[in-house]
Amino acid sequence: MTDTTSMKHQTLLTSGDFTAADEPFALFEAWLNEAIKSEPNDPNAMALATVDQDGLPDVRMVLMKGFDSEGFVFYSHIASQKGRELAANPKAALLFHWKSLRRQVRIRGNVTPVTDAEADAYFATRPKQAQIGAWASKQSQPLESRFAFEQAIAKVAAKHVIGEVPRPPGWSGWRITPVRIEFWHDRPFRLHDRIEFRRDAAGHPWSKTRMYP
Repeated sequence: MTDTTSMKHQTLLTSGDFTAADEPFALFEAWLNEAIKSEPNDPNAMALATVDQDGLPDVRMVLMKGFDSEGFVFYSHIASQKGRELAANPKAALLFHWKSLRRQVRIRGNVTPVTDAEADAYFATRPKQAQIGAWASKQSQPLESRFAFEQAIAKVAAKHVIGEVPRPPGWSGWRITPVRIEFWHDRPFRLHDRIEFRRDAAGHPWSKTRMYP
């Protein structure tokens, strides 16, 4: 693709003509890059929806730490509520909402754990205090007081005054491999633009449908 063609392609993806896109990942990347410039906080923030053993939905905000054609990656404690729910039912939905751009992206798909090598590599990039916090936190478990948590942090910090902090064995990541991705762009009078990409499974071709708002 020539430079001129590439520029025209990017303009299509980020303009009102985004519905001309023929696959979702390049479009998502273009929208994310715009959000990085305009969102005041955490343009990589996404709502993660799972279900518990009773089928009751659960949702919380997490940070996307990577994406490619294989899917969208985030990290957390394996024994957290989200971790337990994903272990029991490895399917999830994501929502990116970029208020400054009046856009949102909805994603649904299957979930798989990242490799140990991927988790180790990402954990090594976290600030040391965040690494220590990952060891000290029993995420989603009852906590008697803030002071108790601070004591746990202090104990872990004392063990790692010098040297690198290894990744806790109960801390890792997940990859959501999408089978549906919907792009939504606000329009006046609620006459919004929506396009949805679908595929049967990873590696299969995408189909695209324009949706009523």
